[in-house]
Amino acid sequence: MTVVAPTLRLERRLLKDVDLIIALDEVGRGALAGPVAVGAALMDPAGARRRVPDGLRDSKLVTERRRPDVAARAASWVQASAVGWASAGEIDDVGIMRALGLAASRAILSVSAGISSQRVLVILDGNHDYVSAVHPVRLDVRPVIKGDRDCASVSAASVIAKVARDAYMGELHPEHPEYQWDRNKGYASAEHRAAIRDLGLSPHHRASWSIAGAPTLF
Repeated sequence: MTVVAPTLRLERRLLKDVDLIIALDEVGRGALAGPVAVGAALMDPAGARRRVPDGLRDSKLVTERRRPDVAARAASWVQASAVGWASAGEIDDVGIMRALGLAASRAILSVSAGISSQRVLVILDGNHDYVSAVHPVRLDVRPVIKGDRDCASVSAASVIAKVARDAYMGELHPEHPEYQWDRNKGYASAEHRAAIRDLGLSPHHRASWSIAGAPTLF
């Protein structure tokens, strides 16, 4: 199957009417353990004229071995980047969609620190705006279906967030090696579900979810 590289076609068109784009993508939404992460990538008109880094794709289309290098090049390519987080406890407290909004808002606040422009557009992968209900100030938010595949700025946010979250799950692994988070990153692999059945939940699991019978997600 031929994988089409993302472009800046949409970003260049949108930047005719705004000063800045903040591109967002989430990682970890379907995991059973660990936080959800939202990557943010800042793009301005000058940046949108730069060549897209070789190998940049939606994080799901980049091999685990290559992701750190691609993420590093993506972070140096965009004008600024950040990752916002919402913990498993926050997911239990407010639900996954609001937790996504919290993580996204934190990423936006971090990546836009010191920016005074009022003409900022947020684009995010998917068909649902999970940001506006949570962010403390009004934003112009545009969901873009297949944004992580087609829009280079969203691809950058995707791979930056994926590498950050995978690294975090690797750091958690020594605390609870029986769940093998260094391999499954908190998702519902067969080995992960078997450990949950045998040992129960850790403090990093999303306790409000119906985990025991969760289907394998990959």
